[in-house]
Amino acid sequence: MTIFEKIISGDIPGKFIYADETCVVFADVSPVRPGHALVVPREAISEWTSLSDEVAAHLFTVAKRIGEAQKKAFGVERAGLSILGFEVPHTHLHVVPLRSEADMNPANAKQAAEEELTESTEALRDALRALGYGSNVPPRIDSAELA
Repeated sequence: MTIFEKIISGDIPGKFIYADETCVVFADVSPVRPGHALVVPREAISEWTSLSDEVAAHLFTVAKRIGEAQKKAFGVERAGLSILGFEVPHTHLHVVPLRSEADMNPANAKQAAEEELTESTEALRDALRALGYGSNVPPRIDSAELA
């Protein structure tokens, strides 16, 4: 079982931003920038090239919504997207609010304080509601439950 499956199941704590039947989005605990989010399919598929076309398209759509919310919540001009996949063998898309390309550098990642994670997660949850995606904001920040 991957660490992401444990986060989704609630065995390990997570800060959830978005959820639907196919995927969840939660805060990266070692963000490169505040608001760094991970879009993760509920099904543990090791690498993104093994996703079905439908799931891949859905994850990209959700990542776009998260990027829109990041721009609104953090006042940045752009949101970045990367798919790396070496650190956890479970597909995940990194969505990061950007001030410059340097903000995507994984070397900038550092463990975030609990308060920082909560604050940035709540900002994204509020922005998603304002953008009309409130039905996909989990009722509780600490759960991947659907509304």
